[in-house]
Amino acid sequence: MTTAPEPTATENPPRRRRNWRPWLLRLALAAGSGVVFYLAFAPRSLWWLAPIGFAGFAFALRGRRLWGGLGYGFAFGFAFYLPLLFWLQDFLGVQFGPWPWLGLSAALAAYLAVGAALCTLVARLPWSPVWMSMILIATETPRAWFPFGGFPWGRVAFSQSEGAFLPLASVGGAPLVGFAVVLTGFAVPSLVARLRRRNWRGSILPATGVVLPIVAGLALWPTIGTAAQTGSLTVATVQGNAPDVGIGLMEEQDTIRANHLAQSERLAQQVHSGAVPQPDLVVWPESVTELRGPDPALDATVADVGAPALIGTIYRAGAPGETQNSEVVWNPATGPGERYSKQELVPFSEYVPARAIAQWVTPFVNGFYDMTPGDAPAVLDVAGTKVTTPICYEIAYDYVARQGVQQGAQLIVLPTNTAWFGTSGMSQQQLAIARLRAVEHSRAVVVSATSGVSALVAPDGQILQSTSEFTAASLVGRVPLRDTTTLSDRLGAWTEYGQVGAALAAVLAGLVVRLRTRRAGAENTTRATGAG
Repeated sequence: MTTAPEPTATENPPRRRRNWRPWLLRLALAAGSGVVFYLAFAPRSLWWLAPIGFAGFAFALRGRRLWGGLGYGFAFGFAFYLPLLFWLQDFLGVQFGPWPWLGLSAALAAYLAVGAALCTLVARLPWSPVWMSMILIATETPRAWFPFGGFPWGRVAFSQSEGAFLPLASVGGAPLVGFAVVLTGFAVPSLVARLRRRNWRGSILPATGVVLPIVAGLALWPTIGTAAQTGSLTVATVQGNAPDVGIGLMEEQDTIRANHLAQSERLAQQVHSGAVPQPDLVVWPESVTELRGPDPALDATVADVGAPALIGTIYRAGAPGETQNSEVVWNPATGPGERYSKQELVPFSEYVPARAIAQWVTPFVNGFYDMTPGDAPAVLDVAGTKVTTPICYEIAYDYVARQGVQQGAQLIVLPTNTAWFGTSGMSQQQLAIARLRAVEHSRAVVVSATSGVSALVAPDGQILQSTSEFTAASLVGRVPLRDTTTLSDRLGAWTEYGQVGAALAAVLAGLVVRLRTRRAGAENTTRATGAG
């Protein structure tokens, strides 16, 4: 009886079953960290959760390679953006379902995925948490301009409308604040690893990365000035309210205009009765009326209040088909004058790129004219002072308010229309950005919203007055005028460009180190084989 020969080691080698638990746990950690990061954003006052979220994300990335970093980065980003941008459902969900919300969240998560993948290339460099933090913040730069003008919502710094990191905005703006938050979290795994090995001397550097950004921010708080330097202004906001109907607001332009005329009349009555002081400036929200020519009703309303006004208009008084989202200076005696037109238009809303494709994701296609962007800085002379007027979405772009302040603006005015997005948190997220801008430029901010939240914000980011959402209301208060120039204004975009340049240099250095390591490993293998 013959027996079959037993298989050799090269025949049918035993398969090693991959252990799925470690990567699944890392995936859950990355996604959970993204949720923790989201919880740091308004309307919650949990700014300290942001570095905790990035610490968890850093643990998930520790020891991973390029493709692992890509996957875990996408999980972190998708878990963050999904709840952050849920307000899109209030706007588009009824007509288009969840696809615009899911698609935008995935597209933004892809930036974090690429950033996390690049982080794995620099993980072996000295001071790796610094370079990894710079890389993640560097991804915010292309996200702010590509594609279709970008979408800067959800930047790390926008989670810090209060707390220890906020004063850093006066030094390096949103890029420095974001870097400080990420570094505080990303230095934690290195610190924990060294403490576990009782490497006390080696723990000094990562401990510095955890502590220094917080200490630096707290040390800067006394330097944040709030006092009036060139006088002050009594400002009134007009919040006329709008129906909470999401995309149905497209059919309610007449209602919105009538509401704001009525609220202005109530404001005038309060002024005449002495219930509120006489304002020096009245601010209407974004795009609450169309302007095609003379407007006697608006002339009478502004004259009744007795103060110059900034009126948010859909400006159609130019060439046929030319439409702009504009703020118009309205004098109570002479009527409309100087105006600023929005430079950063919202893609698929204020203009429609790739119309043949866009019809699947936006209602603003058939019978809709693209708006024309403005080409001048957001600076207007009104009520005897210069103000900078980023319109709604533009407050998320660094350059708009910065240009205005650099050209002498002593006050930031933010007219906005967030009524499209219901009560899902978008208005509070935008107010948080305005609070950061107040500290960044050392200016008071006046937020005038169609349906709320309107607010008066001090130069240190504190909310002096605010309204509720979906109510008709006015705010009247005195705000300081300031002409100081912060270091952030003087540095301008160089803080951002410097971080991007350092991040690219670190990636190149990481690639060189990786190639040398592989080459050295290959040479050692060749020598060992030759010796054998």
